[in-house]
Amino acid sequence: MKVKKAVILAAGLGTRMLPATKAVPKELLNLADKPAIQYITEELTASGIDDILVVISRGKEAIQTHLDGLINAVYVRQLEMLGTGNAVLYAKSFAGGEPFVVVYPDDIMVAQKPVTRQICEAYEKHGLGAVAMKSFSDEDIAKYSSLGVKPLEDNVYKVTDMVEKPQKHEILSNFSILGRCVLPAKIFGILEETKPGLNGEIWLTDAMKTLARQEGMLGVDFEGKRYDTGNKLGFLKAVVELGLQHAEVGAEFRKYLDEK
Repeated sequence: MKVKKAVILAAGLGTRMLPATKAVPKELLNLADKPAIQYITEELTASGIDDILVVISRGKEAIQTHLDGLINAVYVRQLEMLGTGNAVLYAKSFAGGEPFVVVYPDDIMVAQKPVTRQICEAYEKHGLGAVAMKSFSDEDIAKYSSLGVKPLEDNVYKVTDMVEKPQKHEILSNFSILGRCVLPAKIFGILEETKPGLNGEIWLTDAMKTLARQEGMLGVDFEGKRYDTGNKLGFLKAVVELGLQHAEVGAEFRKYLDEK
């Protein structure tokens, strides 16, 4: 089945980017000459995604204003910050029984073939939920998730388990999920049965772990570069590197940096 829908999880409060996010949603902070969320929507459009649901929270209506006329989108407000799993549940009627992409907008992906398209192709070929993933060092993997994987073909792996923020003895592999996944509609039933964790929040990774253990998922060691714009240092790196790639000012910006 073709993947034609996507959900952008844009309800987060952006506390790691304070004080800027007191007044401006973190998704609208500029990278070169356009906000982070526009990089996301352009990636989705280039991947053949026709319909987009944006999950926002109170005070983030400016996202809708910016995206008006750029994409075919609907918006829903997450009333309480009860986790990523709770946010995805808002998309149940939107999905309508079809597979859908979930995007974490802090992760900006730059690739010749859009990363969303890469994982959609894996889903469409094998019929299993798929995640974008990359390998990290033993030290860094503890900050993310660790996936239990088996090689399937080329850069695609079978995912059988996952552990969030593993301790050293819990590391399943050095692969971790990054920012993009394709999920079948059955994830909603799993989410509805998933028990809240810390602070009463429901986490999407807990439901994906259940899905991976029940029927398996796919992990795509994607081709491309990922920027974590959800923290100050990652955001600054993205500004510099995307600025260097900018068709209009990249060459002059590089000259400026060389001089500095």
